[in-house]
Amino acid sequence: MPMTIIKHSLAIAGHRTSVSLEEDFWEGLKSIASQRGLSISALVAEIDSERGEANLSSALRVFVLKAMRQPEPVPESAHSA
Repeated sequence: MPMTIIKHSLAIAGHRTSVSLEEDFWEGLKSIASQRGLSISALVAEIDSERGEANLSSALRVFVLKAMRQPEPVPESAHSA
C-alpha cells in the first residue's frame, strides 16, 4: 500500500524550512500538538532543538513513534472515582 508523502513549510527558530513526512506522521504530530496545546510549528521547534545530529524528518518520525507507544495518562478525575 503506497504511503502519501506530504511536504509542509514551517517556521522554526526564525527561519523557514520544509519537511516531507508520510500523512500518518503528520496526523500524529497534529494530535500530539493539540494534546499539548501547541501549534505544529511549536512542537516541531521543540523536537528540532533536541534532535542533535539526526535529520529533522527522521527525528519527527521517531518522536511520533515514541509518543504513540507511551500509555495515555489517566485523567485526575478517574483517580478519585
